[in-house]
Amino acid sequence: MSNLNAVSRQTMLRRGFALEYATLGWNVIGIAVLAVAAISARSVALAGFGLDSLIEIGASTVVIWELSGTGEDRQRRALKLIGVGFTLLALYLLVQSTWVLATDFHPRHSPLGIAWTAVTAAVMFALAAGKARTGTALNNPVLKTEGRVTLVDGLLAAAVLLGLVLNALAGLWWADPLAGYVLVYYAAREVKEIFSGGH
Repeated sequence: MSNLNAVSRQTMLRRGFALEYATLGWNVIGIAVLAVAAISARSVALAGFGLDSLIEIGASTVVIWELSGTGEDRQRRALKLIGVGFTLLALYLLVQSTWVLATDFHPRHSPLGIAWTAVTAAVMFALAAGKARTGTALNNPVLKTEGRVTLVDGLLAAAVLLGLVLNALAGLWWADPLAGYVLVYYAAREVKEIFSGGH
């Protein structure tokens, strides 16, 4: 149970909104950057990371909607919508990683992709930590859960970055889809937790 007084709660709510709007803005810009990088490098991984940014935009929108209101019903609906986002992310990663490995697909090098995913990983980890702290202070399971979506976004950025760097430096094109399988497991675990009611 939260022991925040009304003033502290309002401060935390404002912080929650600020974190979500920052995530939203970053990912909107990211879709444009990733589209340019993915097309120039013919990179399935970068195109897929753009899809992940769309899921993150959806999750942030859900949390902004939930923070604007109150009630258990709204929280349950918001958590389910985030769970759907995780499900889509896990399915996408599973299909993309399998397709890349099966077709022996070799993307070109992408300096823009490397730069963007490196900065994005750092930004997402910082935002995820802020959401975890703020969600705990507000006793808000939706904000805490969406913080885990942001964490997955950061992990995916790091995985894509690792794949791009290994491809650029050592020609190890298969590193990225292998990292994708690790994230499939993580996302699937979150889906199970959300839909079993254990947040």
